[in-house]
Amino acid sequence: MCGRISTRRVPGKRGCADWIEALAIDGECLGRSRGGLTTKLHLAVDGAGLPLAVILTPGRAGDNPQLLPLLDDIRDLEVGGQRVRVGRVLADKAYTHPSTRKALRERRIKATIPERADQIARRKARGSAGGRPPDFDPGLYTLRNVVERCFNRLKQFRGLATRYAKRAAYHRAEIVLACIVLHLR
Repeated sequence: MCGRISTRRVPGKRGCADWIEALAIDGECLGRSRGGLTTKLHLAVDGAGLPLAVILTPGRAGDNPQLLPLLDDIRDLEVGGQRVRVGRVLADKAYTHPSTRKALRERRIKATIPERADQIARRKARGSAGGRPPDFDPGLYTLRNVVERCFNRLKQFRGLATRYAKRAAYHRAEIVLACIVLHLR
């Protein structure tokens, strides 16, 4: 998306300058949230906690729509001359939408995702027509902390934790370089 950023202030208008508000455009992965302009990092890691795919979105973007593009990025990946195949997805409640579960079933990927309370209540309210609950293994779900540990390792890179880069392309390049460093350690 191309656009021009206005640096002029509107007389009588208080608050953020117009040029700050204009930064929140789709192309730069900046979105307005409670904390101001933020960027969200979506990450897919392997069992050892090494990053496989990275997507940047504005801070207000939801997590669920980014799961399938992450899996598509992994599908195109080859490590050591072998194609990477996703066998199971461990994710938090943000990814529990029925359409996501259906898409994972179509791709023959097992999912370990807890159900949200509202989905449980809706299913129970429908009675026998609500169907059975999705399979969930709490013991296996404890392994999801590997993703959080990878985020913590990436936050050790100061430029990533604070997003010094103004352009999304530069910020993503820093993230990819940090991921390469994690793979080389």
